[in-house]
Amino acid sequence: MPHVSTDEPSATSFGRPIVPAIPRRPSPLDGRRPTRDELGRFATDDPDAIDDVLPASGEPLKLLIVGINPGLWTAAVNAPFARPGNRFWPSLHRAGLTDHMVDAAAGLAAEDEQQVLSRGIGLTNLIGRATARADELSRDELRAGGAHLVERVHVLRPRVVAIAGITAFRTAFSRPKAVLGRQGTSGIAGWPDEVILWVVPQPSGLNAHENIESLAARWRVVWAIATHDD
Repeated sequence: MPHVSTDEPSATSFGRPIVPAIPRRPSPLDGRRPTRDELGRFATDDPDAIDDVLPASGEPLKLLIVGINPGLWTAAVNAPFARPGNRFWPSLHRAGLTDHMVDAAAGLAAEDEQQVLSRGIGLTNLIGRATARADELSRDELRAGGAHLVERVHVLRPRVVAIAGITAFRTAFSRPKAVLGRQGTSGIAGWPDEVILWVVPQPSGLNAHENIESLAARWRVVWAIATHDD
């Protein structure tokens, strides 16, 4: 059962009202970074290796960002995109999606969780199992993750879903020729017509095709779509 953090943010978050959140468990390492020797114990079959960052039921969601699955560092601290060198948080900040740079390497601070939620952004994964490498995921796992995401989108009803990783997207949704950017959803069984689907590059430092600036440029486009009616 998730535990509620005792590190409560103030009544407002960066000038915005606090958004009720789904409770998240504290970092398994109590707020410190993992050592290299500790990472291996987080490579388990646990389907819920990390907690989502999502608002409580009924709160609006402009943008749902979907990672592929947690890495071992991310599972060790129960925080999305936590490994140092991952360009996710720097690119979000450069794009203006966060008010300050989030450092999740030792866990996600309550004020950083609120910073994201107060802007209408949520984070989850296609697959909850943590692995050292994305290529450890099977085709069946990815396709099951894609089907589960469709079900969750019906419940969460974000304006835009952005999946971070084109290779996994192609497998999960049986679209071998898909390219980055906005995706047609008419061929995805059950996808709500009003929810826009986008694919952005994997932000890992191993992706040599992208850098912080190029990723930020893509996030600006996605965010403009997600906030178009604001």
